[in-house]
Amino acid sequence: MREWKGKRYWLVGASEGLGLALAQMLSRAGAEVILSARSADRLAEAVAAMPGKASALPCDVSDSASVKAAAASLGDIDGVVYLAGVYWPTKAQEWNAEQVEAMCDINFTGCARAIGAVLPGMVERGHGHVVITGSLSGFRGLPGAIGYSASKAGTMALAESMYCDLRGSGIDVQVANPGFIRTRLTQKNDFSMPFLMEPEAAAREMFEHMNSDSFKRSFPMMFSWLFRLSQFLPDWAYYRIFAPK
Repeated sequence: MREWKGKRYWLVGASEGLGLALAQMLSRAGAEVILSARSADRLAEAVAAMPGKASALPCDVSDSASVKAAAASLGDIDGVVYLAGVYWPTKAQEWNAEQVEAMCDINFTGCARAIGAVLPGMVERGHGHVVITGSLSGFRGLPGAIGYSASKAGTMALAESMYCDLRGSGIDVQVANPGFIRTRLTQKNDFSMPFLMEPEAAAREMFEHMNSDSFKRSFPMMFSWLFRLSQFLPDWAYYRIFAPK
């Protein structure tokens, strides 16, 4: 079990949904939480809902200057959790350049910006905790997921590379790969979402993972097996699952 009391954690993308639910759990455990998102109004509401010490730090992860300014005002932190993300269901035949670029820029490049802004300080101090949110959709490319699958695959690979480099350094790196969570993003889907989770249930999975010594957790467990096993299928078998349209 990790010690939370007196620790300072920066949660990026924590004004609603999974990020808000996880921030509340960390706050109840005794951590000081610094919440970031683009909307100052939503952040104010989120901070008001925290049971412990909390503050708002508006930040646009698509803007390097905004991320650097936010990181500079943080002071020393014990951990960072990257939860920011945008999503639009997008087929290749209906490519929306603005939306696809936003998914890549916020979901993946934004993650690299935020982590890169605080990791050097952790390396210098010799301790820290980095948690990255991937997705079951990042294990292999999926139909109708242009932008999203690719961006989440990028965050998962980023976490893997960091874990390779930072093992034994005093900096813990973890990645959590959730399935469908009931949020305003998944409300855009017009298909049935198996094993749909409420934000609080998904946050409990992440919090349990953050208390463990393991690097990766994919959940819900039974649903995750489908995606993990798909990596072992040859291309001819995998793509036969999806009929061309």
